[in-house]
Amino acid sequence: MHAGELDRVTFEAGKMGGRACIRGLRITVAHLVSRVAEGATAEQLLAEYPDLEAEDIRQALTYAAWLTNDRIIVG
Repeated sequence: MHAGELDRVTFEAGKMGGRACIRGLRITVAHLVSRVAEGATAEQLLAEYPDLEAEDIRQALTYAAWLTNDRIIVG
């Protein structure tokens, strides 16, 4: 991942408990990823959240994937 790739993922201490949000909106990355996991399409999410853009969804998924890239060494 390079600088600017996740420029839409923002953190603000006083908003949504400091959780990762999209562009300072009150839409958390966790919520978007959960909705995708439940089967929501990008088109459905864009219709439900008029302020959302397709790139926001892509970056939310990219951020979630990056968070799961941890390695655990066993043994």
